[in-house]
Amino acid sequence: MPNKSFFNWSGGKDSAMALHRILQDPDYRIDSLFTSVNAKHQRISMHGVREELLDLQAVNLKIPLQKIYLSEHPSMEEYNQKMEEKILQFKNEGYSHSVFGDIFLEDLKKYREEKLAQHGMIAAFPIWKRNTKELLEEFLALGFKTILVCVDAKLLEQSFAGRIIDEQFINDLPENVDPCGENGEFHTFVFDGPIFEKPIPIQKGEVVYREYPAPNTDSNESKKMGFWFCDLIPNVN
Repeated sequence: MPNKSFFNWSGGKDSAMALHRILQDPDYRIDSLFTSVNAKHQRISMHGVREELLDLQAVNLKIPLQKIYLSEHPSMEEYNQKMEEKILQFKNEGYSHSVFGDIFLEDLKKYREEKLAQHGMIAAFPIWKRNTKELLEEFLALGFKTILVCVDAKLLEQSFAGRIIDEQFINDLPENVDPCGENGEFHTFVFDGPIFEKPIPIQKGEVVYREYPAPNTDSNESKKMGFWFCDLIPNVN
């Protein structure tokens, strides 16, 4: 009998590839997507994508979507509390597994596994340790389409925000940027591919620059991280 599972959905390409893979695994049954949303701006946390587009993805994936709403700059205490409440809810609903699209980050993998294990649940990582260049090439070969919605301004120029990922994009990436942005260099929104019933209609809006306090910095310093965001708008035409 397949394991009743919820999928931690970010709306981006790594999530899409991991979901594509896990949907083909007979040991798992994905009964729900799960996403954290910025309550103030009604956008996917970190990615900055409008909640309306997230909802359209879920509709076209034909998988129910559950969410938690976080404050604009949530503390780890707030995040952990809301996550624990949600995990308990999933546990009470009969879920046994939680699926993630992580590839490399060992500390994050350990954190997820430990938090779930506290409630007798198991984490699954369908694309763990995959070669990211090969993974991105497979992503394109499968017919997925994705656009950059957030880029780290320290590593990528403004022009990368709003770019569609294709072979030219891969060639244009600086050597110090992971092809899948696995170190947080960029985030994406997937708008088409084999797991969707039909493409998500989008049009590009404005590109804006935003700064945020850098984590784990000396309290006496005021270090910040800068990002370029490309707003995506549902194309109703």
